[in-house]
Amino acid sequence: MYSFGSGVLLGTRTDIANATPVNFGLVQEVTIEESASIKEIYGQYQYPLVSARGTIKLTGKAKVARISGLAFANLFFGVTPSSGQLATSFAESAAVPASSPYTAMVANAAAFVDDDGVLYAATGLPLTKVSSTPSSGQYSVSAGVYTFNASDTAKALLINYTYNLTETGQKLTVSNTLLGTTPTFQALFYTTFQTQPVSIKLNNCVSSKLSFQTKLEDFTMPEFDFSCFADAAGNVMTLSFGEAS
Repeated sequence: MYSFGSGVLLGTRTDIANATPVNFGLVQEVTIEESASIKEIYGQYQYPLVSARGTIKLTGKAKVARISGLAFANLFFGVTPSSGQLATSFAESAAVPASSPYTAMVANAAAFVDDDGVLYAATGLPLTKVSSTPSSGQYSVSAGVYTFNASDTAKALLINYTYNLTETGQKLTVSNTLLGTTPTFQALFYTTFQTQPVSIKLNNCVSSKLSFQTKLEDFTMPEFDFSCFADAAGNVMTLSFGEAS
């Protein structure tokens, strides 16, 4: 039989009850690899007389095309997502008023979280942040209200900041947990070609790496690395094939 394409990869938490299965997210590549240590005994000759296989390491890797907060939460962090998001306003337009007070309130001041810098729109040069009473080329900020110097009157600005958005999205709050805190999951890989399916069930897995990389003129493809181990019954995996060969 033949196999073609990247297939589907699903994960289900095994360390909590009634866990909801989660799609890793439009997998582009899946690698499942077994690596065994080999021990040899040599005599006076070049080749070993006896070889024995020792421990086996079973690992997996999945590169995905869809960013899934639910997959991140379940399969790597072991947390429950909450509604809302920490949103970013990048290069929001503003201007220093022509008269006192020389302040500008951002559009999302009521939900303001952090300042991320102010630029002159005409030059792209940054202003310097100070705690209060800004001089020329400086600014201060409190609760989404930015204060400037009179010398910057009528100058166009670009403001960057973050704010809480409660109506849409989801967010993960990751805390510094004790060593040994380990979310585990069962993984199921499935693909089919010419009506012949292949499936691999990995009974217990723990994610060892989550990478999130961006690239100019390309899509972001997060990558999960995970290691596999036996379940309570001593079973590691089940490989199934649609054709007996």
